Amino acid sequence: MVLAQSPVVRRPLVMLLVGLFGLALAGCGYNNVPTLEEKAKAAWGEVQNQYQRRADLIPNLVETVRGYAQQEREVLTQVIEARAKATQVKVDASTITDAAKFKEYQDAQNQLSGALGRLLVTVERYPDLKSNQNFLALQSQLEGTENRVAVARRDYIQTVQAFNTEIRTFPGVIWAKLFWGAKPMESFSATAGAERPPAVKF
Repeated sequence: MVLAQSPVVRRPLVMLLVGLFGLALAGCGYNNVPTLEEKAKAAWGEVQNQYQRRADLIPNLVETVRGYAQQEREVLTQVIEARAKATQVKVDASTITDAAKFKEYQDAQNQLSGALGRLLVTVERYPDLKSNQNFLALQSQLEGTENRVAVARRDYIQTVQAFNTEIRTFPGVIWAKLFWGAKPMESFSATAGAERPPAVKF
């Protein structure tokens, strides 16, 4: 008893207990919550990057189409307005835990997808435009970007599903509430035609 109270014995004993406690925390998934949270945030960043890439292509696409199809003013205006709305929605890492902000962002992107789809259907009526080299290059870039958007969304959905499952199940729910204050993240909901990116082939 006297030996256990000795400072020489007590210090290594405390260090051993702290070490064992740390191992127990690691073994019980203590670090899973922040690890999965960072993965989801990184995936969200990639979604934003790909949507921004798409938005950056639109001005050149609109100008190219306008050169051949000025009478399609209504469709061109819809694309320009939808792009403006999509790029004006302010998003950051906190957006993924805010249902209203996330829905606003998703709705704006869906509106832009719809406007782009209508523009690309309109192009079918202009053979000269469809053979224009600048348009063909933009078409190829847009197709690649739409595919990257689809992949980024899929990866984000998967990482959010893993994170949300972790913070709602034992023992992750304990760490999430006691130590991390983690909140469930929003995910993309299915929309009509969302199972595949807009077709941009001609």
